[in-house]
Amino acid sequence: MNLLPFGKLAAYKPRTFVPENLDLGDWKQIAPIFDQLEARNRAASTTAALEQWLLDWGELNAALDEEGARRNIAMTCHTDNADAEQAYLHFVENVEPQAKPRQFALEQLYVAHPQRAALPAARFGVFDRDVKNHVALFRPENIPLETEEARLGQQFQKLSGALMVNFRGEEKTLVQMGRYQEEPDRTLRQEAWTTVAARRLLEADKFDDLFDALIQQRHQIALNAGFANYRDYMFRRMGRFDYTPEDCAKFHDSVETDFMPVVRALQAERQRQLGLPELRPWDLGVDPKNRAPLKPFTEVGEMVARTQQIFNHLDGELAGGFQLMQDLHLLDLDNRKGKAPGGYQSTLSEARVPFIFMNAIGLQRDVETILHEAGHAFHALATQGEDLYPYRNAPIEFCEVASMSMELLGNEYIEKFYGPAEASRARRTHLEGIIGFFPWMATVDGFQHWVYTHPGHTRAERAAAWLALMDRFGGDADWSGFEANRACMWQRQLHIFLYPFYYVEYGIAQLGALQVWANSRHNKVKALADYKHALKLGGSRPLPELFAAAGCRFDFSSQTIRPLIQLAQKELAGLPV
Repeated sequence: MNLLPFGKLAAYKPRTFVPENLDLGDWKQIAPIFDQLEARNRAASTTAALEQWLLDWGELNAALDEEGARRNIAMTCHTDNADAEQAYLHFVENVEPQAKPRQFALEQLYVAHPQRAALPAARFGVFDRDVKNHVALFRPENIPLETEEARLGQQFQKLSGALMVNFRGEEKTLVQMGRYQEEPDRTLRQEAWTTVAARRLLEADKFDDLFDALIQQRHQIALNAGFANYRDYMFRRMGRFDYTPEDCAKFHDSVETDFMPVVRALQAERQRQLGLPELRPWDLGVDPKNRAPLKPFTEVGEMVARTQQIFNHLDGELAGGFQLMQDLHLLDLDNRKGKAPGGYQSTLSEARVPFIFMNAIGLQRDVETILHEAGHAFHALATQGEDLYPYRNAPIEFCEVASMSMELLGNEYIEKFYGPAEASRARRTHLEGIIGFFPWMATVDGFQHWVYTHPGHTRAERAAAWLALMDRFGGDADWSGFEANRACMWQRQLHIFLYPFYYVEYGIAQLGALQVWANSRHNKVKALADYKHALKLGGSRPLPELFAAAGCRFDFSSQTIRPLIQLAQKELAGLPV
């Protein structure tokens, strides 16, 4: 039974080293390939031989990566399918743990190779830096801990994907319930919000249990690698060579100084327009003039067709990439029972094509999500011609520039979804969402800094740390009567469970995306050309150079933030309310 929306995909380039008939779910068949690579490394007596060895190693990595991606896609598309779950768990429990020490052995051989120093630094410098970092961090005793971490992450997705409510006689997913937060009927909004809040609260202890187990695994991983805490370990592991935890704390301060006054002003204006004595949590998503929700599309196929029209107007090359994804069935976009929450783009590394997963239900945020994930997809397509496997992946901070810039650039043609008045509403909603995102980013990032630098904390202490951040960045909504929900609001953020410390990147990247957008206001052709040029670089340059290639500064101080938020405010002032 094929649980994937796509079938077998041809490799971008035929394999020249890995056997075509290799079963990538059977470690007994995979192990001899690692044996061959080890032997060939020792026999590589020239720089050219070492370069070919790197390409062959990358071919194996791409094959393994695609196998893991296919199993993860099947599992997230069908969290209620036992076969998909078992296939995914088999890979993370029986293949990945076996591969990790063999990968480390190859990294060690590369670092010690006598021809390594003769490799051209301009070509291999970033790769060399990253491999040396991996070698320094690897500990064999962490392999079973990372396997358990992956298993706990799968349990989080299974628990999240199974959350349903019965609302007014109909069974609905929590994603589907989000639609009601844009309804003008305040009683309906409140009923929907409280129904979901009560359902989440029922599972709060289970989510806490999972997170406690994850924290335990992660802290031990850090100790094993010689770090005092998991935060410091992850900064090294994620290759954050260009900024520090202290820089993140300063970023949080800049958000508090530069964004929070604007957020509070927008909330005050919302309260005035709605005519309410106070804003409640169910008043934050509705149109402030109580107009019916924006309805950009009814069916997912309609969303895809209109998105295609946006790209047709924006750029022919990008439009061709999105059409290719449709032709190859590389989209699973509708929301349904048993599907994991959220949205993502995954690259099938041998075919060198992207896959987009999301949960669309006909909201404006779905339009933003498809543009966002398409930006990631364009990044993957831009690097198809890069044969050095690691360079087909950029640092996360720049990957998100690719996606967030596409939200803003694509938004210029949002009339493909709306008439003029509704298009203005959509642009306002998007810009206000960007402004409102920065405080949430600071909250999530700050929470993780606290969690992992306070090992052994209690759940009560964790809740108190979260609430302190909510007081700082949460705005002025009144949560009276729902204090317990506010205290565990962090459980909604899947990154905290699945991708630890992967969140500040969104803030850094959003600053880059706003700069791309600002550049496009001056010269659309050059801004788009710079954007596409930067995407093609993949991960072959250090992070500040990738930002510079896109026409951006790699800086997240007030000096960079203030002009961007002023531009957003100016844009908002020019849009009809």
